[in-house]
Amino acid sequence: MQPYFLPYIGYFQLIANVDMFVLYDNIQYTKKGWINRNRFLVNGKSQYFTIPIKRGSDYLSIQERELSENRIKDIIKLKNKIYSLYCKAPEFKFVFPIVRNILDFEDVNLFGYIYHSIKEILFYLEIDTEILLASNLHLNEKLKSQEKVLEICKVLKAKEYINPIGGTLLYTKDVFKEKNLKLYFLKTDNIVYSQLENEFIPWLSIIDVMMFNSKEDIQGMLNKYTLI
Repeated sequence: MQPYFLPYIGYFQLIANVDMFVLYDNIQYTKKGWINRNRFLVNGKSQYFTIPIKRGSDYLSIQERELSENRIKDIIKLKNKIYSLYCKAPEFKFVFPIVRNILDFEDVNLFGYIYHSIKEILFYLEIDTEILLASNLHLNEKLKSQEKVLEICKVLKAKEYINPIGGTLLYTKDVFKEKNLKLYFLKTDNIVYSQLENEFIPWLSIIDVMMFNSKEDIQGMLNKYTLI
């Protein structure tokens, strides 16, 4: 998977329920994806928040991108925004220090910053799955998409590969079967929880889940999915 900043709960369901999770640290940065942005709850509606990054060539990888020179001011604003939005949430006193630690991390490298945020959430949720970086697997850099995944599975001697449900548009079970691999797609169940007096908005950042649910409840949610 690509590294995403504070992604939705399905991302952590995937990590929690595999033996190894491979994180692309050398993949090309995409502007309109989820690498440096996500959504939180604002006045009963979802709204994007982002990590500001420095301008650079569209061909740079995530490893080669850096946070903006003005990041400190923007990150302070984001911290204050999260404080004001969630200060009345039941788990705020436990979760906001984690958010602050994530946002205040000093690494200006985009991948390093996001990787740290993922590890902080995994530590809080007590998920101890082995995380591997794609750059350490010495893959053929010319391979893309499905062929790259198949190569990773070969290198790691995998028997099964699990991808989020969106991967149905990218990966074909028959192709994996030809390589003696089972391909599954993880579909998150309809997880609903109280967001104070607001009408429930699904698929927000894991921060929203953590603010409104205890660690134990979230750990239960991690198993609320179907493999297809």
